[in-house]
Amino acid sequence: QVHLVESGGGSVQPGGSLSLSCAASGSSFRLNAMGWYRQAPGKQRELVATITSGGSTNYADSVKGRFTISRDNAKNAVGLQMNNLKPEDTAVYYCNADITLLWPYSRLDYWGQGTQVTVSS
Repeated sequence: QVHLVESGGGSVQPGGSLSLSCAASGSSFRLNAMGWYRQAPGKQRELVATITSGGSTNYADSVKGRFTISRDNAKNAVGLQMNNLKPEDTAVYYCNADITLLWPYSRLDYWGQGTQVTVSS
């Protein structure tokens, strides 16, 4: 079994910065792509950013130039640095990981518990 545990988030004024972290724990697994998604009240969950095991990144147009995704393969962790935050960034942010379980072999999509980010003056 693998668990994703998120940390970070909180409240900030527009223009401020926040960082999120997510670490995978368990045994006999391999992390493939990881990413962050968000869901605002009344809206569908949407992609924020992803990063492959090799470090290739992809961002939603709405966050390009403001957010930076990174990963530490040695720590099985992914981070999201969010700068110049806007009120429309307010949402619950979820960590996501494409994980291969080595025994018994399977490949599954895992989600963190979610962390609230609120941008308001």
